[in-house]
Amino acid sequence: MAKIRPFAGIRPKKGKAAEIAALPYDVYSREEAARVVAENPASFLKIDRPETQFAPGEDMYGRRVYQKAHDLLWSLVADGTFLVEKKKCYYIYELTMCGRVQTGIVACASVEDYLNGVIRKHENTRAEKEEDRIRHVDACGAQTGPIFLAYRARRAIDEIVENEKKRKPVYDFVSDDGIRHRVFVIDSEPVIAALTNVFAEIEAVYIADGHHRAASAVKVAEMRRRQNPGFTGEEAFNYFLSVLFPDDELMILDYNRVVRDLNGYTEEAFLKEAGRRFAVTELFPDAGGQGAWMRPGERGSFSMYLGGRWYLLKIRPEDRSPDPVSGLDVSVLQEKLLGPVLSIGDPRTDSRIDFVGGIRGMEELIRRCNTDCAVAFAMYPTSIGELFAVADAGRLMPPKSTWFEPKLRSGLFVHAISCEM
Repeated sequence: MAKIRPFAGIRPKKGKAAEIAALPYDVYSREEAARVVAENPASFLKIDRPETQFAPGEDMYGRRVYQKAHDLLWSLVADGTFLVEKKKCYYIYELTMCGRVQTGIVACASVEDYLNGVIRKHENTRAEKEEDRIRHVDACGAQTGPIFLAYRARRAIDEIVENEKKRKPVYDFVSDDGIRHRVFVIDSEPVIAALTNVFAEIEAVYIADGHHRAASAVKVAEMRRRQNPGFTGEEAFNYFLSVLFPDDELMILDYNRVVRDLNGYTEEAFLKEAGRRFAVTELFPDAGGQGAWMRPGERGSFSMYLGGRWYLLKIRPEDRSPDPVSGLDVSVLQEKLLGPVLSIGDPRTDSRIDFVGGIRGMEELIRRCNTDCAVAFAMYPTSIGELFAVADAGRLMPPKSTWFEPKLRSGLFVHAISCEM
């Protein structure tokens, strides 16, 4: 059962949250991160990406870069830009995007739950990306980016959240991308106890986004356990910063594919190959559809942009599988077309394939095919139920299967794992 705990958050003082809050560190290239921090020096990105404080030639994985993250973080605590909660609390984090609201509980999840499978994952991590965040967390003595967790909705939690949201938020702002962010503090002992007890009844929670941050937090905890052989399990490093959302409020967008060449095929020959593997029909513009005609409308189908035209590809019944992984649309596309025809062996490492988040729209797929790619595939979004099924089976999804929106902001909550004050 899930071991979820309140914590004494480190968070921006009143009036500072909007300028400090930043998108996750891993959505930016080095150049993009430097530009964001130059335009807004208060952005928390300067702590999550401390190489922005150095010349472009600086080794971004060097010891003094991580030390800079530490110094910046704790100087903001020292000068009062960040306050330290006087007691352990839960927090409510509400995000509203295009009128759609999702509300999570900010808390600390258990490293032990990650190790024993109560916290379930659905994708692999890369060692070099883990190592970066291990060094960052260890140097800062704090976790600065929350892991996005999901759970099967519970009415008891919904009722607590609804009631607590009647209070005045400590933060309420709209970020540059039009998303509204509201934060509420849950400091009532009876409510804290009630939330803890309800989560303790939940059999499993799932990493929706943030696999590398979670794995890194666990590796740091294991390091510190070795350094402290008398650890009790209740030390702060045994927990990691998380935001837990009910599954019925989550939105997964499509995660689309673009391929740089046709592996020697002409457009006509490639279209024929696609037709041998899928039911293919050409799509024609719908004057009132505002681009919706380009998108696949159901599971088991995807759209293909080739030679300036859109086509709908449908998976044939005999190619459907009840297996939670091989039955995914992204798996079928890989196994039936990308692998055997375009010779994309491992999409995690093949430089000929790229991935485009659904938030970028169909226009981005067209743009890529007009610049550096030959074909694009627009996927139907993977469902949260499919994600749960893969994780429950102890399996892993193909890379780039899910794109969650809206993105959680970093800098609104920090969890200290060692005493720096």
